[in-house]
Amino acid sequence: MDWSDQGIVLTRRHHGEAAAIVTLLTREHGRHAGLVRGGGGKRAAALYQSGNLLAARWRGRLSEHLGMFTTELVQSFAARALDDAVRLGGVSAACAILEATLPEREPHAGLFDATLALLHSIDSAPDAAAWGAEYVRWECICLGELGFGLDLESCAVTGERGDLAYVSPRTGRAVSSTAGTPYAERLFKLPGFFDGVTAPEPGAIAEGLRLTGHFLERHVLSPHGRRVPAARTRFVDRWRRSATISGNP
Repeated sequence: MDWSDQGIVLTRRHHGEAAAIVTLLTREHGRHAGLVRGGGGKRAAALYQSGNLLAARWRGRLSEHLGMFTTELVQSFAARALDDAVRLGGVSAACAILEATLPEREPHAGLFDATLALLHSIDSAPDAAAWGAEYVRWECICLGELGFGLDLESCAVTGERGDLAYVSPRTGRAVSSTAGTPYAERLFKLPGFFDGVTAPEPGAIAEGLRLTGHFLERHVLSPHGRRVPAARTRFVDRWRRSATISGNP
């Protein structure tokens, strides 16, 4: 068996003295692991950082075998984020979520494309709010790909498409301000930037992270006895601290 594909590095685990098992999110072959000879060495550390985009070739005698990767670097998103802890945290969190939630070898081309777009946004967006909003939307895409998409198009109570202000923590459906205000303490706030018009602010993005994190934990991770990845928890903490410093708690 032999195939070539683009892949985003999710994890690298040392194997033996010098090799490593590298897991990639590939466009056509899903989350896929492979052995890399020499991948455990110091020279390989920069290449196999989480978030880097590689051109990968996989070979295995049978499709169900671990097989081996040979790779070339296409774009180093991780290295470009090293001087910004929040940006690097976003890259690490996205990769950790994909590693924790996606089944092996199941193609998710749309999610691959969305993840690559997110990495480009984190890399090039002029300010944190711009890529932070994209990150929250990306977690919504993940939920949808995994079968737990949020319904934010209309109010679950009235059916109206306007004045949406809350999200039910039970159903993931939007609720209008009129219908939801009496129960506001029991509902999540729907960040204004979801309307595609309102400019994202750090505080609203923190609310969005709280919203998507709840559904990732409740519907995707907890049923399988898993916890929210530590990388995502660290990212959320860093985001909240940066939002507080900027005056948008």
